[in-house]
Amino acid sequence: MQRKVVSPNDFAYLTQVGGRLRAFEDRYNATAQPFQWRFTTSDLDDLLARLDRHTPADRHQDSSVALAA
Repeated sequence: MQRKVVSPNDFAYLTQVGGRLRAFEDRYNATAQPFQWRFTTSDLDDLLARLDRHTPADRHQDSSVALAA
């Protein structure tokens, strides 16, 4: 949204930002098309397992302790 709507950031008034955002929303809603997700829950499970294998054990325990606190 930032790259498509509010760049460059040269608004004199906040109402100009709101107007630009509303215009983008109207234009986007008029042209939006549904899309098919290709990233499945199995893909996510595989990715998380790979990430977990690359996480040092002591770092993983530290983050678990921080979450528990």
